[in-house]
Amino acid sequence: MSFNPGPESRFRLVCFPHAGGSAGSFFPLVRAAPPGLEVVGVQYPGRQWRRTEPAVADIHGLARGAADALLAERDLPTAVLGHSMGALVAFETVRLLEEKRPGAVTHLFASGSRAPSCHTGEARPARWSDERIIAELRGLGGTGDRLISDEEGLRSALPALRDDYRALAAYRPAPGARVGVPLTVLVGREDPKAGPEHAADWQPHTDAAFDFRVFPGGHFFLNENVAELLDLVRIRQL
Repeated sequence: MSFNPGPESRFRLVCFPHAGGSAGSFFPLVRAAPPGLEVVGVQYPGRQWRRTEPAVADIHGLARGAADALLAERDLPTAVLGHSMGALVAFETVRLLEEKRPGAVTHLFASGSRAPSCHTGEARPARWSDERIIAELRGLGGTGDRLISDEEGLRSALPALRDDYRALAAYRPAPGARVGVPLTVLVGREDPKAGPEHAADWQPHTDAAFDFRVFPGGHFFLNENVAELLDLVRIRQL
């Protein structure tokens, strides 16, 4: 969904949310977006206005749906940003887009996630009970803590969280999977799941330029660093 479409848009930022998240997670980016930047939030099936659609508990399936939708959009220089689980969906989406429309994506920003090659299947889908999901959210802090404290919100979010954690547990990248566009990894300095020490693991997943940026904050550091993120996107898109 494009939050701010317009004929004056010069480039596009497509945003993939975290596990249990929605396109609305990126409203702070939309509000702060400079003129000429169109922000698109990817809405996974089974939530909010897509709640009547069957959920997709598979990273590759989510990527196929997103790639098909983006191929239907008007041609515009496009960067892709994915946060947490969304970084993996974004990575696989870019790979599909490169096959179907070379040059469609100019840059990939992978935020708050371990590299695809680090997903070895240690956590099996059956292990993701509601209790374990809640414990995982509590360990992430920030948005996770706020969701846990909202009983009604947590109850409505749990079905999507179950599907997304199953998708994460089952995810396997293709051997040697990589993209052909520049890749920038974004990490929170205090992120307990994907901190600065994990950023370089992404480097083998691109055939183009690689760099990473460390921001203050934990797993949901993007919420507190919107202006800095948009500056980085603008610089990389020039």
